[in-house]
Parts: sequence; C-alpha cells; structure tokens
Amino acid sequence: MKIAIVKLSALGDIIHSMVVLQFIKSHFQDIEIDWVVEESYKDLLESHPDINKVHVINIKKAKQKKSILILFKELRRVRNFGKYDLVIDMQGLIKSAVVSRLISSPITLGFDKNSIRERVASIFYNQTFKYRYDENVIKRNFELIKFALDLPFDSEEINHKLPFLYPSHKNLTSSFSNLKKNIILILGASHSSKRYPVEGFAKLTELLDANYLVIWGNNEEKLLADKIKSLSPSVNICQKVSLEELISLVAKANLVIGPDTGPTHIGWALNIPSITLFGPTPGFRNTYITNINRVIESESYVNPNNINKNDYSIRNIQVKDIVKNAIDLLGI
Repeated sequence: MKIAIVKLSALGDIIHSMVVLQFIKSHFQDIEIDWVVEESYKDLLESHPDINKVHVINIKKAKQKKSILILFKELRRVRNFGKYDLVIDMQGLIKSAVVSRLISSPITLGFDKNSIRERVASIFYNQTFKYRYDENVIKRNFELIKFALDLPFDSEEINHKLPFLYPSHKNLTSSFSNLKKNIILILGASHSSKRYPVEGFAKLTELLDANYLVIWGNNEEKLLADKIKSLSPSVNICQKVSLEELISLVAKANLVIGPDTGPTHIGWALNIPSITLFGPTPGFRNTYITNINRVIESESYVNPNNINKNDYSIRNIQVKDIVKNAIDLLGI
C-alpha cells in the first residue's frame, strides 16, 4: 500500500503529526509513506526512516509574493507526485485540501466540516472523518490515521512513543556544561501574545542555578535574546541555527522551557523534559502532557475555535511555578 500524508506547516503542527509514523509502521511494515510539506520544513522530514519520499511545495512563497502564477505553477506540480492508494490531509485547511485532491488517488481523506476550522476544505475530500476540533491535536491525528488505515491501536500507546526526530552528530556548540544542568530557553513564538516576558526568563536564571542556552531564529527573536543577555549576562546566546541544528541542540539539553511554539515541541518529540507555557492558546489541546513534558497555563479562558491574539495573560504565569516544575524535572 502506498499513501501520501499532507501536512504542509507549521513546525509544531508537523511534529504533532509525525508521531503517527512509528505506529503505522509497527502494524504495516511494508506500507510506503510519502509526505507533502512546505519547502521550509523539508529538513524535518527527509531524515526520517519511516518516510519514503518528501514532496516539497511552495504555496507560502506564492502567498508572500502575492503571485497567482507561482501558485498555479506549484499546484500543477502536484499532479506529478505519483499515484497513491490513499491521500490523507492531516491539516484541514483549504490549501492542504486542494493539494490533497490534486494528488492522484481514488481516496482523499480528511476531517469533516464540523471537525476543522476552515469548513470549506471538507468539500475536496471524498471520504471524511469526524473528531471534535477542540480535542487534543495529537489524539486527533492519531484517531484520523487509525480510521484511515483501520489500525488496531489505542491512543494510550502515545505514552510509550519512541523519539522521532533525528539529530545530527555535529559538535554544534561548546556552550553546554558538564557541571550544571543545561536548560534551553525559547523566547520567540508566532505572535507576541504567546511569548513569555524576557524579564521573567531573566528572573528564572537568578532563582535556578543552571547553564542556560538561548536560541533564536529571526531578527526579532535576536533582539529578545540580546535583551535577556543584558538582564542576565551569564546566559549563552546560541548562533542562528538551522532546523537540523536546532534538533541537535534540544537533543543534548536536560530541559526545554518555552511557549507554545515548534522549538518547544521538539523537546516532546525527542523525549526531552520540557515545560510549555500557555497564555492565549489551549494547553489541553496543543501539546501532550507526560511525566517529563509539563504545561503551565495562565488563568485565561481559551476558546480553541477563536484564539484571541490580544490575550497577554501568559505574562501572569509566576516564575516560581516554572522554577518548581524545573527543579522536579531536573531532580535537583
């Protein structure tokens, strides 16, 4: 059997989908799995042993350039991806549904109109699956794949997952300590209301003795990194890293602390202890809590169907609560 999974973006969403691969292969070793993704995330998938081929598409580029010509050119390429027995849209957006439908296959499967944010997407599928949109995203992905392939597994198996991202063995930095616990701080996020205040992170470094590494991915995040360095000179600001290098850094850490964003979720994927801080997004939905992967949520009410980007309640999370969880996870 040959299937194509469509999950175009973003980093955290792709990670939350990739977990299903090991469970598919545990039941169907001979199944051939290809993946369709935006070009900027291909490195996340190309080293995965359970993926046969990664198909790259550049819809984001077309949007940035506001070019209908580029968009049609990208969509026309989809027809050349090959023939499949089944195409599964794990994203549930109009763009991913269109891409899924254009792939040559007798079955195009996705969530039904009541289970996705962009309801129109469901008209592009000839088979649908119903599962509440406000349920945990990882369980949603798990149940969609279970339905698609009629797999005899239970969502409890997620608790026993193996790490599913693959770090390189490069010696990326000398900033790791052999004497102290190494904690990676994630400062950035997709919008400002998801970020934990730099002042809070600086206070954390005063209250908990550890070796802190700060990562950043763009100019805005570099300014945040410089600010925390000015407040807490002992932190180590990493050089700008590629996605592959980011995975390698997280794999070496003792703990990752950050907001609801892709780099923080890499900790969960690698079975590295993590603390994810939630303000305007739902912790119960956007990550999977384990003994070593914890969340701290603000007291704000969050509607998964209507995220309020003006909700800055993450600023109210107490540093002492982060410290308490960190000490427990680090065993110090």
